[in-house]
Amino acid sequence: MKPVAIFRHYPTEGPGYFATYLDAASIPWQLVALDEGAKVPASIEEFSGFAFMGGPMSVNDDLPWIPPVLELIRAAVAKDVPVLGHCLGGQLMSKALGGVVSRTALKEIGWGEVSVANQSDARAWFGENRSFVTFHWHGETFSIPRGALPVLSSAYCQNQGFALGPHLGLQCHIEMTEALVRSWCEGGAREIARGGSPGVQPVEAITSRLEQRVGALHAVADAVYGQWTKGLRG
Repeated sequence: MKPVAIFRHYPTEGPGYFATYLDAASIPWQLVALDEGAKVPASIEEFSGFAFMGGPMSVNDDLPWIPPVLELIRAAVAKDVPVLGHCLGGQLMSKALGGVVSRTALKEIGWGEVSVANQSDARAWFGENRSFVTFHWHGETFSIPRGALPVLSSAYCQNQGFALGPHLGLQCHIEMTEALVRSWCEGGAREIARGGSPGVQPVEAITSRLEQRVGALHAVADAVYGQWTKGLRG
């Protein structure tokens, strides 16, 4: 099988549990470290799917890698090569497909419940879960691109996920591991301390019962990644 291309946009926002899942399923993957200057692949032909991770930048920033990434997403979607976006990755997908990314009224950092839409596309991705607790770290959000269906929402962010055939864009982070959570809390301690939103939790709350929370999130991620990998191309 061709490898899955995993795009990293910032050193501390790697693939996390997504890579663990692919390894366990014996699915090859290749890291495209844009934060280290890696070039965006010119063609979709060498990969079975494309996954985009998070990052502190905005998709509206003037960064040299954003236009070719948007073109790559459009090319993959046109050929039904599965695309998966986590947070910034979901925002890149939305913008590539004609959506708009804008500031949220309230920043979200920490653990929070998302509701699963009561429709068949959402059930295909999230099974019988009507809601689940996931991890958040964002101050922007995407609109649902034309042709896609909203599949997740939360109290502080209406659009938490959209599905379009074999493609899934998420605003939340289902890829988290205990190490990632602790690393982000350490690196983002000043942002957390500034707070300014009822959606921002203190570090003590974020790291409380961490093993239990991450374990429950992995169960959700297993279902999502299992559905997504069904569509991988050769």
